[in-house]
Amino acid sequence: MLSNFENEILVAARLLLGGAFVFAGLRNIQNAGFLTHLMTTRGVSQARLMLWLGIVLQIVSGALVISGVWTAAAALCLVLFLMVATQMFHNFWDHQGPERASRINGFVGNVALTGGFLAPAAQPL
Repeated sequence: MLSNFENEILVAARLLLGGAFVFAGLRNIQNAGFLTHLMTTRGVSQARLMLWLGIVLQIVSGALVISGVWTAAAALCLVLFLMVATQMFHNFWDHQGPERASRINGFVGNVALTGGFLAPAAQPL
């Protein structure tokens, strides 16, 4: 059984992890035109639809993680999202110079987020 302090830490962790994706999803709404174009150039079929599905997944799964409802399933959805988004948007292997460094930073950040989501994903479904 967890002490109150441990419960508070878990609540804070869910808020920070889930909140990052709610925020990112809302930010992506503002950048939908640019992101749709970028996804199209990366060969994504039905890029606009895929973008909006990703945005909904970010916001809904992030909110579920925050609330502690279906946390494991929501965390796994965000792990899958991160795997796709990292390959698509943080493809440092295709770049050189400062742009490569920026993509590496995004890649490493997404790897860290994936690791963070594995903890709530380990909870029983």
